[in-house]
Order: sequence, then C-alpha cells, then structure tokens
Amino acid sequence: MDGTPDWLPELELFSHYGGNWEQYLEAIYRIFCQDFVDSKPVFRGQHLALKRHPIVDGKEATFWHMTSEGSVEAERTPDFRRCERIRWPRPVIENEQDPALKVWSEKRGNENRIHLWFEAEGYLVVLAERATYTLPWTAFYIDRQHQRDKYTKRWKRNTSRK
Repeated sequence: MDGTPDWLPELELFSHYGGNWEQYLEAIYRIFCQDFVDSKPVFRGQHLALKRHPIVDGKEATFWHMTSEGSVEAERTPDFRRCERIRWPRPVIENEQDPALKVWSEKRGNENRIHLWFEAEGYLVVLAERATYTLPWTAFYIDRQHQRDKYTKRWKRNTSRK
C-alpha cells in the first residue's frame, strides 16, 4: 500500500488461520480486546467506552459492529473486509490529526456522531459522543466508488459550514 501512514497496521487475514473461522474469530476478538477492553483509549480527552449490549456469544456489540454487517443485531453476518481491518479502528482514532483522515461531526437523532474517513483506504470509523465519554460505534470498509464519493461529499458538506 503506497503512501500508507506508518501508524496503519497490516491486515489480519482469514487465510493466516487456515480458513478456520472459530480460530479467526477468537484472534480478531483478542485484538479488539487489546485495543478497547484491556486498555483505556482516550479521544479528545474523553474515555472511550464500549456499547456492550447486546452481548452475543460473549462478545460486545461494538465488536460485532466492527466485524459484521446487518441492521438486525441478532442477524448480523461476518464482513471479512471489516474483520481483516480489526487492527485499524484504534490507530485511526488516535491519529485523528493526520491529514490522511477527513474528520467531521453530524447529528444523528439527539447525539453527535464523529466520522473519521480514511478516504485513500476506503475506511470509516464512527464515534458517538456522550456527555462524559465517547463510544466507538462502528468501523467499516467501503469498496464501491459511489459510496466512497458519498462520504467525501458528506465530509465537504459538514466541514464547509465552519
């Protein structure tokens, strides 16, 4: 990946686990725990908490939102593009000031959502602000160009008003 920032980790590929889903799932969950459960990351001076419920198979909702897709919690399906990028959310969050990232806020209902758009890699991290902490809400890879263009337009729209 030419021009990739030094802070961006390598992908965690399914093939490294011999195609064994259970081993892969446990490995990416360990990585998630190292980054968000065992350590206490901070974003803009606020503690990053987790959306824990619903807990499915002993794993927090935030983990499932970073590794699977679907609007019905109990019916989410694995997304290998999200899974292989499980090492990316924390460094993206920690490198918010890097010019490679496009950062903006949007209202969603009564809350403020912060978007960290890594346009060159097609990767988006979404955080939800609360009064005394911030939640990593989701993170996902965007492969279709029209969808990437949509997020770039949202960035422009939400940063041009300032």
